[in-house]
Amino acid sequence: QVQLVESGGGLVQAGGSLRLSCAASGRTFMRYNMGWFRQAPGKEREFVAAISWSGLTTIYADSVKGRFTISGDNVKNTVYLRMNSLKPEDTAVYYCANDRLGRQPLSPNRDGYDYWGQGTQVTVSS
Repeated sequence: QVQLVESGGGLVQAGGSLRLSCAASGRTFMRYNMGWFRQAPGKEREFVAAISWSGLTTIYADSVKGRFTISGDNVKNTVYLRMNSLKPEDTAVYYCANDRLGRQPLSPNRDGYDYWGQGTQVTVSS
C-alpha cells in the first residue's frame, strides 16, 4: 500500500503561482510513475501532468502546457507541480496519483494509476 499526501494548495489571484507537493510513503516502489489530476465542481477528474520514474519523460494536458511543470525527487519520494500564470479555470481539487508498475508510455488516463491522494484545493480568483 502506498500513501500519498498533497500539500501546497490555496487561494491565489489570477496570474499568480503555486507549487503543489505530493509525498509518498508506505510500500513505495523504485520504478513508479507519478501523475497529477484535477477535478472542478461538477466536472470529471481530468489529467494535468505526469512524470516517469526516471524523471526523463513528462507529459502535460494541453490546457497547462507552458504554464505548469512537474518534477520529482526520488530520494524524498516527492513529486511537485509548479503552476505559473494561473487562471480562474485552473480552480479545482488537485490530486496526485501513483502508477506502481511504472507503465510505459506514461498514461494520461485515470485507470493508469493505482493509488491516489486525498487532494488539495486550488482556488484562483479573477
